[in-house]
Amino acid sequence: MREQQLGAPRRRPVILRGLSANRRLPQEPSRPPVGGWEPRYRRYVITSDVLVTISAALAVGGLLSVGGAALFKDLTLGFLSVISVICSLAMNRAWHPTVLGQGADEYVRLGRGMFAGAVALGLAGLATGVVSTRPWVFIVIPATAMFALLARYLLRQVLHRARYEGECLLPVMAAGGIDTVRDLITRTKAAPHVGWRVDAVCTVDGAGDSGAGGHSGMEIDGVSVIGTLDELADHVRRGGYRIVAITADPYWTPRRLQQLAWKLEGSGAEMVVAPTLMEVAGPRLHVSGVLGMPLLRVSAPAFNGVRRVVKGVVDRIGAFLLLTVGVPIMVGAGVAILATSRGGVFYKQRRVGKDGKEFTILKFRTMVRDADRLKEHLTDANEGAGVLFKMRRDPRVTRVGAFLRRYSIDELPQLFNVLTGAMSLVGPRPPLPEESARYEADVRRRLLVKPGLTGLWQVSGRSDLPWEEAVRLDLRYVEDWSLALDAMILWKTFRAVLGGQGAY
Repeated sequence: MREQQLGAPRRRPVILRGLSANRRLPQEPSRPPVGGWEPRYRRYVITSDVLVTISAALAVGGLLSVGGAALFKDLTLGFLSVISVICSLAMNRAWHPTVLGQGADEYVRLGRGMFAGAVALGLAGLATGVVSTRPWVFIVIPATAMFALLARYLLRQVLHRARYEGECLLPVMAAGGIDTVRDLITRTKAAPHVGWRVDAVCTVDGAGDSGAGGHSGMEIDGVSVIGTLDELADHVRRGGYRIVAITADPYWTPRRLQQLAWKLEGSGAEMVVAPTLMEVAGPRLHVSGVLGMPLLRVSAPAFNGVRRVVKGVVDRIGAFLLLTVGVPIMVGAGVAILATSRGGVFYKQRRVGKDGKEFTILKFRTMVRDADRLKEHLTDANEGAGVLFKMRRDPRVTRVGAFLRRYSIDELPQLFNVLTGAMSLVGPRPPLPEESARYEADVRRRLLVKPGLTGLWQVSGRSDLPWEEAVRLDLRYVEDWSLALDAMILWKTFRAVLGGQGAY
C-alpha cells in the first residue's frame, strides 16, 4: 500500500481522477479496465490540441478579415486548416497512448503532424489557385504548433507530478532473471515519471533473492515473486497487469516468447521485451522481417551528414541569440568578479574536444587566483567519482563564484566556444587532457562528437551523478543522438539551471 493511502485522502488533479479503477483483483480473472486515468489523459490531450487549433484559426481569421466576403473566405480557410491539422495529427499517431506522457517521441509526432498539415493546406492552395494560403501555412499552423506544444508540456507536468506521488502508474509484471529484473526495478524506482511500477515478478523457479542463511526469498528488491515463468500468462490474466516486461534470461527462447505473446492476446496487457543492447534505442533500432523472421536492426550512429550540418547551424544561431540576450548578465558577472576578488574575469583551460583535439575553454573565474596550484593540496578531500575532481565545499571558490556556479552563469562564456565550432550547445561533458588520458576504450567514444555546453549529465543530476552514471549518459547521447533529443535536453537544462540542481 502506498504512503498516500495511509493518511487522509489527497485531492488529485481533475484530469487524473478515476485512477482507482485500475486497481486489480488478484484472485479473479480480469482484464485491465478500459476506464481510468489513461483514456482520460488521452482525451484531455486530444481536446487541448483541438481547442488550440480552433482558437488559432478563429483568432487569425478574425484579424485577417475586414468583413463580408473576406470574413467568409478566411473562416473557410480556418476551417480547412483545422481539418488539415487534426487529420494529420491522427495519421501521424500523435495521440497514441504509448507515446503520451514521456519521452521526445510525443513532441516529434506532434511536430510531424503539424508540418504535414501545413504541407497539405499549402498544396491544396496551389492546386486550386483560388486563394492564397500563405498566412495560414507560415503563420497560423506554426503558431498553433507552439501553443499545442506548450499545452502538452503543461499536461505532462501534471501527470509527472502525480507519478512522483505514486499515482497514475502502470502496473507492471516483470519476468526474467533475478539480476535483470532487479535492474529493471531499480530503474523504474529512479524514474517514476516514466509511469512504470513493478508490482510482481515471475522467475524461472519462482524464487527471489537469497535470504538469510542462504534460503531463497520470495522478493526481489522489495517486489514479491508470485510464480514461475511457466505460470506467467495465468498470473497476468488474474492480476490485470498493464505491462509484461520480459528481461534477459536463458529461459526465453524465440518459441517461448512467441507462445507467451499468443497467450497474452485478449488480456489487455502489453508485452515489452528488453533487448540485450540496453543502451541503444531510439532512431538506431529498426524492426523488419527478413526470411520470415522478425529482426532487430541496429544502424550505425550518424556522426556526419545533413543532420550534423543542421545541428551546427542551430548551434551557432542559438549561441549568438543567447549571447545577445545574456549580455547584461555577463557584464554584471564580470563586474562582480573584479569587485570581490583579485585576478581576471575569465578563466581559460585546455579541454579535449571531438576526435581528441584540444581547445581552450572559456569560463568566468569562480575561484581564487592560482587555484590550480592549490588543487594538489586538496587531493585527499576529493569527492568526485572516477577521474573527476569535485568538492561540495571547495575552499578555492569565492562567494561570487559559488553563486555563478549554482546557476551556471560561469559557463556563459562557453557560448564563444560554440560560435567558433569547438563545442556544441548539447553534447558530452568536455574533459580535461589528464582525464581523457585515463579513459578506457569504451569511454573514449565520448570524443566521437563535439562536447556540449549542456547534456544528459546536466539534466540528470550534474555534479551529484556518480562517474559510471555520467559515462553511461554521455555514451547514450553519442549512440542515440537526434535533433529532438537536443531540443528536449535544452529545455530541461533551463529548468535544472533555474533550480540550481546538483551544481557546486
